[in-house]
Amino acid sequence: MSDRTAEERRREIVRVARATGSVDVTALATGLGVAKETVRRDLRALEDHGLMRRTHGGAYPVESAGFETTLAFRATRHVPEKRRVAAAAAGLLGDAETVFVDEGFTPQLIAEALPAGRPLTVVTASLPVAGALAQNGDASVLLLGGRVRSGTLATVDHWTTKMLSGFVIDLAFIGANGISREHGLTTPDPAVGEVKAQAVRAARRVVFAGVHTKFGAVSFCRFAEVGALEAIVTSTLLPASEAHRYSLLGPQVVRV
Repeated sequence: MSDRTAEERRREIVRVARATGSVDVTALATGLGVAKETVRRDLRALEDHGLMRRTHGGAYPVESAGFETTLAFRATRHVPEKRRVAAAAAGLLGDAETVFVDEGFTPQLIAEALPAGRPLTVVTASLPVAGALAQNGDASVLLLGGRVRSGTLATVDHWTTKMLSGFVIDLAFIGANGISREHGLTTPDPAVGEVKAQAVRAARRVVFAGVHTKFGAVSFCRFAEVGALEAIVTSTLLPASEAHRYSLLGPQVVRV
Protein backbone atom coordinates (compact mmCIF):
# COMPACT_ATOMS: atom_id res chain seq x y z
CA MET A 1 0.00 0.00 0.00
CA SER A 2 1.16 3.55 -0.63
CA ASP A 3 2.20 5.88 2.17
CA ARG A 4 -0.92 7.91 1.53
CA THR A 5 -3.14 4.86 2.02
CA ALA A 6 -1.28 3.96 5.21
CA GLU A 7 -1.67 7.52 6.47
CA GLU A 8 -5.42 7.46 5.80
CA ARG A 9 -5.72 4.07 7.48
CA ARG A 10 -3.87 5.26 10.58
CA ARG A 11 -6.03 8.39 10.75
CA GLU A 12 -9.10 6.15 10.72
CA ILE A 13 -7.64 3.96 13.50
CA VAL A 14 -7.11 7.06 15.68
CA ARG A 15 -10.64 8.28 14.92
CA VAL A 16 -12.19 4.94 15.93
CA ALA A 17 -10.04 4.72 19.07
CA ARG A 18 -11.03 8.21 20.18
CA ALA A 19 -14.71 7.54 19.50
CA THR A 20 -14.85 4.18 21.33
CA GLY A 21 -12.01 4.37 23.86
CA SER A 22 -9.97 1.47 22.49
CA VAL A 23 -9.43 -0.66 19.38
CA ASP A 24 -8.94 -4.38 18.76
CA VAL A 25 -6.41 -5.68 16.21
CA THR A 26 -8.72 -8.38 14.84
CA ALA A 27 -11.70 -6.05 14.46
CA LEU A 28 -9.55 -3.37 12.81
CA ALA A 29 -8.05 -5.86 10.35
CA THR A 30 -11.55 -6.97 9.34
CA GLY A 31 -12.95 -3.45 9.17
CA LEU A 32 -10.04 -2.06 7.17
CA GLY A 33 -9.62 -5.13 4.97
CA VAL A 34 -5.94 -5.61 5.80
CA ALA A 35 -3.81 -8.22 7.55
CA LYS A 36 -3.47 -8.20 11.35
CA GLU A 37 0.28 -7.63 10.96
CA THR A 38 -0.46 -4.48 8.94
CA VAL A 39 -2.67 -3.22 11.79
CA ARG A 40 0.03 -4.06 14.34
CA ARG A 41 2.55 -2.11 12.25
CA ASP A 42 0.11 0.84 12.13
CA LEU A 43 -0.34 0.72 15.91
CA ARG A 44 3.43 0.63 16.45
CA ALA A 45 3.79 3.71 14.23
CA LEU A 46 0.97 5.50 16.05
CA GLU A 47 2.56 4.64 19.39
CA ASP A 48 5.90 6.01 18.17
CA HIS A 49 4.10 9.25 17.34
CA GLY A 50 2.56 9.42 20.83
CA LEU A 51 -1.03 8.99 19.59
CA MET A 52 -1.76 5.48 20.90
CA ARG A 53 -0.69 3.10 23.65
CA ARG A 54 -0.60 -0.57 22.64
CA THR A 55 -2.12 -3.28 24.82
CA HIS A 56 -2.35 -7.05 24.41
CA GLY A 57 -4.46 -7.43 21.26
CA GLY A 58 -5.22 -3.76 20.71
CA ALA A 59 -4.55 -0.17 21.73
CA TYR A 60 -6.13 2.92 23.29
CA PRO A 61 -5.70 6.63 22.47
CA VAL A 62 -3.29 8.88 24.37
CA GLU A 63 -4.82 12.15 25.52
CA SER A 64 -3.13 15.16 23.95
CA ALA A 65 -3.49 18.88 23.40
CA GLY A 66 -5.97 18.09 20.63
CA PHE A 67 -7.85 15.24 22.28
CA GLU A 68 -9.13 14.70 25.80
CA THR A 69 -11.82 12.34 27.08
CA THR A 70 -14.80 13.77 28.95
CA LEU A 71 -15.60 13.17 32.61
CA ALA A 72 -18.69 11.20 31.54
CA PHE A 73 -16.53 8.87 29.43
CA ARG A 74 -13.98 8.40 32.23
CA ALA A 75 -16.81 7.30 34.53
CA THR A 76 -17.26 4.22 32.32
CA ARG A 77 -13.62 3.03 32.16
CA HIS A 78 -11.73 0.90 34.73
CA VAL A 79 -14.34 1.75 37.38
CA PRO A 80 -13.65 -1.09 39.89
CA GLU A 81 -9.91 -0.33 39.70
CA LYS A 82 -10.57 3.40 40.19
CA ARG A 83 -12.74 2.69 43.25
CA ARG A 84 -9.98 0.59 44.87
CA VAL A 85 -7.36 3.25 44.14
CA ALA A 86 -9.61 6.04 45.44
CA ALA A 87 -10.35 4.23 48.70
CA ALA A 88 -6.63 3.58 49.29
CA ALA A 89 -5.78 7.21 48.51
CA ALA A 90 -8.42 8.48 50.95
CA GLY A 91 -6.78 6.22 53.54
CA LEU A 92 -3.65 8.40 53.34
CA LEU A 93 -5.51 11.41 54.76
CA GLY A 94 -3.67 11.17 58.09
CA ASP A 95 -4.20 14.21 60.29
CA ALA A 96 -4.81 16.59 57.36
CA GLU A 97 -7.43 19.25 58.06
CA THR A 98 -7.27 21.10 54.72
CA VAL A 99 -7.40 19.08 51.51
CA PHE A 100 -7.30 19.86 47.79
CA VAL A 101 -9.23 17.43 45.57
CA ASP A 102 -8.43 17.63 41.87
CA GLU A 103 -10.81 17.43 38.93
CA GLY A 104 -11.50 14.05 37.31
CA PHE A 105 -13.40 10.86 38.04
CA THR A 106 -10.85 9.18 40.35
CA PRO A 107 -10.50 12.33 42.52
CA GLN A 108 -14.31 12.48 42.65
CA LEU A 109 -14.28 8.92 44.03
CA ILE A 110 -11.60 9.98 46.55
CA ALA A 111 -13.89 12.81 47.71
CA GLU A 112 -16.71 10.33 48.21
CA ALA A 113 -14.37 8.02 50.17
CA LEU A 114 -13.17 10.70 52.62
CA PRO A 115 -14.26 9.84 56.17
CA ALA A 116 -17.40 11.42 57.55
CA GLY A 117 -17.55 12.52 61.16
CA ARG A 118 -14.43 14.68 61.21
CA PRO A 119 -14.13 18.34 60.23
CA LEU A 120 -12.38 18.87 56.91
CA THR A 121 -11.92 21.91 54.70
CA VAL A 122 -11.86 20.79 51.08
CA VAL A 123 -10.70 23.04 48.25
CA THR A 124 -11.58 21.98 44.70
CA ALA A 125 -11.93 23.30 41.15
CA SER A 126 -14.36 20.47 40.33
CA LEU A 127 -18.12 21.09 40.37
CA PRO A 128 -18.90 17.33 40.76
CA VAL A 129 -16.46 17.05 43.70
CA ALA A 130 -18.00 20.11 45.38
CA GLY A 131 -21.47 18.67 44.81
CA ALA A 132 -20.53 15.30 46.27
CA LEU A 133 -18.89 16.83 49.36
CA ALA A 134 -21.68 19.32 49.96
CA GLN A 135 -23.77 16.32 51.08
CA ASN A 136 -21.20 15.66 53.82
CA GLY A 137 -22.22 17.86 56.74
CA ASP A 138 -18.75 17.67 58.30
CA ALA A 139 -16.90 19.07 55.27
CA SER A 140 -16.49 22.77 54.56
CA VAL A 141 -16.23 23.05 50.77
CA LEU A 142 -14.43 25.88 48.96
CA LEU A 143 -15.14 25.86 45.21
CA LEU A 144 -12.51 27.76 43.23
CA GLY A 145 -14.00 30.31 40.83
CA GLY A 146 -13.15 30.62 37.16
CA ARG A 147 -14.11 29.50 33.66
CA VAL A 148 -15.85 26.11 33.67
CA ARG A 149 -14.53 23.61 31.13
CA SER A 150 -17.45 21.72 29.61
CA GLY A 151 -15.83 18.29 29.30
CA THR A 152 -14.59 18.05 32.88
CA LEU A 153 -16.89 20.51 34.72
CA ALA A 154 -13.92 22.11 36.45
CA THR A 155 -12.77 25.73 36.75
CA VAL A 156 -9.56 27.09 35.22
CA ASP A 157 -7.73 30.33 34.33
CA HIS A 158 -6.30 33.15 36.43
CA TRP A 159 -9.28 33.49 38.79
CA THR A 160 -8.80 29.85 39.83
CA THR A 161 -5.03 29.95 40.28
CA LYS A 162 -5.11 33.33 42.06
CA MET A 163 -7.61 32.05 44.63
CA LEU A 164 -5.62 28.84 45.09
CA SER A 165 -2.35 30.74 45.56
CA GLY A 166 -3.72 32.26 48.76
CA PHE A 167 -4.00 28.90 50.54
CA VAL A 168 -1.64 26.61 52.43
CA ILE A 169 -3.08 23.10 52.09
CA ASP A 170 -2.16 20.07 54.20
CA LEU A 171 -2.75 17.47 51.47
CA ALA A 172 -3.49 17.59 47.72
CA PHE A 173 -5.02 14.64 45.91
CA ILE A 174 -3.84 15.12 42.32
CA GLY A 175 -4.84 13.39 39.09
CA ALA A 176 -3.11 13.51 35.71
CA ASN A 177 -3.65 12.33 32.16
CA GLY A 178 -0.22 10.72 32.22
CA ILE A 179 2.69 10.03 34.58
CA SER A 180 6.15 9.00 33.46
CA ARG A 181 9.52 8.83 35.15
CA GLU A 182 11.11 10.97 32.44
CA HIS A 183 8.43 13.66 31.96
CA GLY A 184 6.62 13.66 35.30
CA LEU A 185 2.89 14.41 35.56
CA THR A 186 1.24 15.76 32.41
CA THR A 187 -2.15 16.95 31.18
CA PRO A 188 -3.35 18.09 27.72
CA ASP A 189 -4.62 21.60 28.54
CA PRO A 190 -2.26 24.40 29.69
CA ALA A 191 -5.04 26.04 31.74
CA VAL A 192 -5.64 22.79 33.64
CA GLY A 193 -1.90 22.32 34.09
CA GLU A 194 -1.65 25.75 35.75
CA VAL A 195 -4.31 24.86 38.32
CA LYS A 196 -2.66 21.52 39.09
CA ALA A 197 0.80 23.13 39.37
CA GLN A 198 -0.57 25.75 41.78
CA ALA A 199 -2.21 23.02 43.89
CA VAL A 200 1.12 21.17 44.09
CA ARG A 201 2.88 24.39 45.16
CA ALA A 202 0.22 25.14 47.80
CA ALA A 203 0.26 21.68 49.40
CA ARG A 204 2.53 20.31 52.13
CA ARG A 205 1.85 16.74 50.96
CA VAL A 206 0.88 15.60 47.46
CA VAL A 207 -0.66 12.23 46.58
CA PHE A 208 -1.16 11.10 42.98
CA ALA A 209 -3.91 8.53 42.42
CA GLY A 210 -4.43 6.88 39.05
CA VAL A 211 -5.08 3.59 37.27
CA HIS A 212 -2.30 1.58 35.63
CA THR A 213 -2.98 2.96 32.11
CA LYS A 214 -1.73 6.41 33.22
CA PHE A 215 1.82 5.15 33.69
CA GLY A 216 4.25 5.75 30.84
CA ALA A 217 1.69 8.00 29.11
CA VAL A 218 2.86 11.52 28.27
CA SER A 219 0.55 14.42 27.49
CA PHE A 220 1.24 18.01 26.41
CA CYS A 221 1.75 20.06 29.60
CA ARG A 222 4.02 19.03 32.46
CA PHE A 223 2.89 20.36 35.84
CA ALA A 224 4.92 18.38 38.41
CA GLU A 225 7.86 16.02 38.77
CA VAL A 226 7.45 12.56 40.26
CA GLY A 227 9.80 13.63 43.07
CA ALA A 228 7.25 16.22 44.24
CA LEU A 229 4.89 13.42 45.30
CA GLU A 230 4.73 11.93 48.79
CA ALA A 231 2.83 8.92 47.48
CA ILE A 232 1.54 7.30 44.30
CA VAL A 233 -1.58 5.16 44.62
CA THR A 234 -2.42 2.75 41.81
CA SER A 235 -3.46 -0.87 41.36
CA THR A 236 -1.59 -4.17 41.15
CA LEU A 237 -2.10 -4.00 37.37
CA LEU A 238 1.01 -1.79 37.43
CA PRO A 239 3.88 -4.33 37.66
CA ALA A 240 5.84 -4.32 40.93
CA SER A 241 9.08 -3.79 39.00
CA GLU A 242 7.70 -0.59 37.44
CA ALA A 243 6.32 0.60 40.78
CA HIS A 244 9.81 0.15 42.26
CA ARG A 245 11.32 2.35 39.53
CA TYR A 246 8.91 5.16 40.46
CA SER A 247 9.66 4.71 44.18
CA LEU A 248 13.37 5.32 43.48
CA LEU A 249 12.40 8.89 42.51
CA GLY A 250 11.05 9.56 46.01
CA PRO A 251 7.36 8.73 46.51
CA GLN A 252 5.95 5.77 48.36
CA VAL A 253 4.10 3.61 45.80
CA VAL A 254 0.92 1.91 47.04
CA ARG A 255 -0.58 -0.85 44.84
CA VAL A 256 -4.07 -2.13 45.67
